[in-house]
Amino acid sequence: MRFTSERLLDDGVAEREFTLGDIPGFLWTPGPESTDTAAASAPTASASTVSTPLILISPPPLGLGTVYPRIAGRARYYATRYGFASATLELPGSGGRPGWEGAQETRAELRRVLRAGEPVGAELVDALVLPLVERTAPEWRAALDALLALPGVDGPVGYEGGVISLGVRLAAVEPRIRAAGLFAGSFVPAASFEEARRVTVPLHVLLQWDDEDNDRQAALDLFDAFGSQEKTLHANMGGHTGVPAFELESGARFFARHLRDVRE
Repeated sequence: MRFTSERLLDDGVAEREFTLGDIPGFLWTPGPESTDTAAASAPTASASTVSTPLILISPPPLGLGTVYPRIAGRARYYATRYGFASATLELPGSGGRPGWEGAQETRAELRRVLRAGEPVGAELVDALVLPLVERTAPEWRAALDALLALPGVDGPVGYEGGVISLGVRLAAVEPRIRAAGLFAGSFVPAASFEEARRVTVPLHVLLQWDDEDNDRQAALDLFDAFGSQEKTLHANMGGHTGVPAFELESGARFFARHLRDVRE
């Protein structure tokens, strides 16, 4: 991991751009005041002993340049309110990163199917999602190795993201992830349902009930398939981009419960 820039934001959060090999990413870490706040919320800890949990925030496949305000806003909220560090990576095929053979053709076919109002078939879903998961999961695990080796980033680790099949894969295979917040707004290959049965970490799942481009029943079936003893589904009215603002705090408190001893 090589850091390429660093700046201190006006809320005291440090933002660093990095590259992991040729993969760009961002790391946000809380300032001292946020660490003090986190220590105060866990009365048995002090500012010198409180840990800095890490949240991996996976972007949608639109390019970090496009979704930066949304991702950075979440990271800064987690840092200032709860003393969490957060990191993100550019996904394969996004933001100028090369995709895989057939990726452009698959996305073009998806656009055609959606414009025509046709059902999105299982073969198309597999071709769209599975290559992304297979390429991305090892990159995020390598990033986790590098991030947890940095001073001041202790863990434990949470994951949140909108490509739900990537979250399923990481929650199933990466033991350092202790809790996951998932957004049920993307297509789900059949293979992800089998993987979901192996997921046992606590889950906080968001579902937009009127999401215009995704299959609500598939999202409900996936939630049912998760093997976790603790799993919570928050279903809100509205379309894909209509997630209520209060869900940010709801997700943050979920991570606080499972990544740090925060008293109510």
